[in-house]
Amino acid sequence: MSMVGSLRKVARLARGGRRVDLSHPARSPLGSSVVNCVVYRGGVRQECAEGVGEAVRRVRKQGDGFVWLGLHEPTTEQIADVAELFGLHPLAVEDAVHAHQRPKVEQYEDVLFAVFKTVTYVEHEALSAVSEVVDTGELMVFTGPDFVVTVRHGRHGSLGPLRETLEALPEQLAKGPSAVLHAIADHVVDEYLATADAVQSDIDQVEIDVFAPRGSKPVDPGRIYQLKRELLELKRAVVPLGRPLHLLSTGTSRVVDPEIRAYFRDVADHLARVTEQIQGFDGLVDSILQAHLAQVTVAQNEDMRRITAWAAIIAVPTMVCGVYGMNFTHMPELRWRFGYPLTLAVITAACVLIHRGFRRNGWL
Repeated sequence: MSMVGSLRKVARLARGGRRVDLSHPARSPLGSSVVNCVVYRGGVRQECAEGVGEAVRRVRKQGDGFVWLGLHEPTTEQIADVAELFGLHPLAVEDAVHAHQRPKVEQYEDVLFAVFKTVTYVEHEALSAVSEVVDTGELMVFTGPDFVVTVRHGRHGSLGPLRETLEALPEQLAKGPSAVLHAIADHVVDEYLATADAVQSDIDQVEIDVFAPRGSKPVDPGRIYQLKRELLELKRAVVPLGRPLHLLSTGTSRVVDPEIRAYFRDVADHLARVTEQIQGFDGLVDSILQAHLAQVTVAQNEDMRRITAWAAIIAVPTMVCGVYGMNFTHMPELRWRFGYPLTLAVITAACVLIHRGFRRNGWL
């Protein structure tokens, strides 16, 4: 199978099919923070039952294969032995333990340290002012000549399904640790695309509600602000990854195989697509919010015009009755037989004319 075919098959299998999550704690006999430790030789999986240290020594002695060690939210004490075994830089180890890092790629001698922000869409029945739409985590990858160490933070982003997908393609794993790094980057960006598509459904629903005919259920502006905040969180995870992917596709690191380096550009293209999509969402939500505020302003103006029109109509009888309520002795109409009905007729005619004028001008 060609390199292009292998990479496409990895992406296709990672997005679908029945999988078993190898990261489940019940399947991790190596400790609470160690998700899995596997040796791959010629692309074939070999369990490191003898321990991580012995597996690394055996791989380095034979000069063939690599070790993939997966960790989940390790403490400083738990990762200390791993850092010493693989020769990880203290600054990178500190970032891996404490998390809350921006996506980045850093080179420490012959070890490449990459940080990815993982995202997932949080299902909800209806978007509210307190709904969580996007949940983020972090994934750190140490890539060396004969090892891959992944450190995951967060409730999602398990690499178990991806590991199984790669194991189904031994010719892909045979290309070494950089093939794993590419598969992880591709997997993370694919999750960005899936999350962006799901968020679009929420945006479309809010847009429909905002532009629904008057008389429908009013839109809570808190929903729009919450969607804006969640989009900002998604944007912070996605946009900064552009520079690291560019470095992976154009850099000269010995860790990244030149044959695989070219295919990081495909991942960068997907990232550019989702970045443009999110930036478009951001502008659309701003427009929806402005449209909603404009609708509220128009509705308030219409209400004020109605109130003003009715106040003007009521002013006519109020003025006439006020004049005749002064009870002066010498008022000729007071003793006139037709004074009362004439006054009522004048009031009614004046109110009808004013009402018609306001209706003609759209105030009522």
